[in-house]
Amino acid sequence: MKKEEVEILSDASNMAVMRHPGRNYPGSLIQGDSLYSLLQTAKEVRKEIHNNNYSEANEELGELIQLLENRLNHYEAVLKEHGIELPYVRNT
Repeated sequence: MKKEEVEILSDASNMAVMRHPGRNYPGSLIQGDSLYSLLQTAKEVRKEIHNNNYSEANEELGELIQLLENRLNHYEAVLKEHGIELPYVRNT
């Protein structure tokens, strides 16, 4: 294990944004339980598509997109608050 200082730009619950030493842009920390939940939702989408249950797959996919979009919106707001440019160009 290695210990280093990181810049914590936001310590919002389950949506921490921090910059690791030597990195130009901050990252979004995903807690293990949240990561597991995202994966389970993606697997559920795959299962429903495999079962030709497209309506349910669409609902699950919508949930996954919303979770990721919420996280990305928070990330972008934190970077803006700190005057840091996005590491990508956001499509509208």
